[in-house]
Amino acid sequence: MTTTEVASTVGATDGEGARRPPRPGARRRNITIAVSFLAPALVLLGVLVAYPVIYSVWRSLYDAAGTNFLGLGNYATMFTDPSTFTAIRNNVIWVVVVPVTVTILGLIFAVLMDKIKWGIAFKLIVFMPMAISMVAAGVIFRTTFQESPQLGVVNAALVGIHDTFGGGSAYPNARPRPEAGLGVKDGGVVSQNPVAAGSSQDFPLVAIKPTDVPASAKDAVEAQAAVSGTITGTVWLDFVRGGGGTNGKIGDGKKGLPGVEVDALDSSGKVVASATTADDGTYVITSVPSGSHVVSLPAKNFSASYAGVSWLGPTLVTAVVILSYIWIWAGFAMVMIASGLSAMDRNLQEAARMDGANEWQVFRRITAPLLSPVLVVVFVTLIVNVLKIFDLVYVIPPPSSLPDATVIAVQMWTVSFGGGNNQGLGSALAILLLILVLPFMIINVRRFRMDKER
Repeated sequence: MTTTEVASTVGATDGEGARRPPRPGARRRNITIAVSFLAPALVLLGVLVAYPVIYSVWRSLYDAAGTNFLGLGNYATMFTDPSTFTAIRNNVIWVVVVPVTVTILGLIFAVLMDKIKWGIAFKLIVFMPMAISMVAAGVIFRTTFQESPQLGVVNAALVGIHDTFGGGSAYPNARPRPEAGLGVKDGGVVSQNPVAAGSSQDFPLVAIKPTDVPASAKDAVEAQAAVSGTITGTVWLDFVRGGGGTNGKIGDGKKGLPGVEVDALDSSGKVVASATTADDGTYVITSVPSGSHVVSLPAKNFSASYAGVSWLGPTLVTAVVILSYIWIWAGFAMVMIASGLSAMDRNLQEAARMDGANEWQVFRRITAPLLSPVLVVVFVTLIVNVLKIFDLVYVIPPPSSLPDATVIAVQMWTVSFGGGNNQGLGSALAILLLILVLPFMIINVRRFRMDKER
């Protein structure tokens, strides 16, 4: 290109050095060049963004088959469907809890890790979940929070702690042999006939797993004869592995049940004396007042053992899903805030310390205000992400709890493709989600422009 052509393209200067505007032909040529470079991106935006939005708006005005025009009927249906209100409520919980929590954690990690020697290693550990796909993270959390202690790590730990400090029932779900003349009351086993002081009462029990019988258990034996002021008896497992033996009778290798609490109750149901069975299942209740009593094996001997918390049930499933998201995205917030922290002028902090400010005052009045642009970007980005959350909510909850954990994106997929087969209503939900996300997208774009102008 000659000097004359370049001058005509970019504009020449007059005698005083001021740049003259380019000629009309050069201006058109500049526009043509710019459009040719932008055309591929504009085509992609049109195909991947503009067309889906326009088609979704159009499709939301028709019924499930796409043939009958409903106008705003799908929107009316959407806002009268209880599941939609559940999804909106859950999205509100996500927006209120997650961005604040993740931003605060990221800020704490970034500031603290800036002051310790092994901060880089810690940052790597915190950021590592970002390398895991959302689906894989969902599978990890669903397995970790399984209700069965044999599968879920969290409940296995809780059961271990509970059994170590609180213990569990000795023989869960045990019951008396039907023909033994015993009854069941309030989850415990009681004698049906009055028992006087100086007499005996036996308790043959069944429905006990052999593995629940302690290793210290010995063969059951007849209790010693009761004397005045005592009640004696034997509690045993009335079952012989492999069959055999006489029902309701001690012998044939039947095991006594140690550690069972036995109470003597008066006519009002008050416990007047107690005892605990020995390794051979025998017990002796002493200091029993005269008169008739009811001998009881209280319910705490037979209550189901502690199995942990129903983390994936309707009540806590949303909290578990939110926790998984925080686990993943705390590293993102930490890295973003740490990058802003590294670009900060440290002289301001040192000057504040020299003036007598403590670390909290330096953080509150110097560090946090200087990091506010980064914090706003992280916060708004997280809001946009949680409004669109889908993967974790779809993967972690079991089918029975999914309706209680659903969000707008999951509800949109369920209505459209997950059994509802109503793409008209699903498109209306998609437009609702777009309307909710759009303001925060605009805020982010304006923030980027403001940062560029500075």
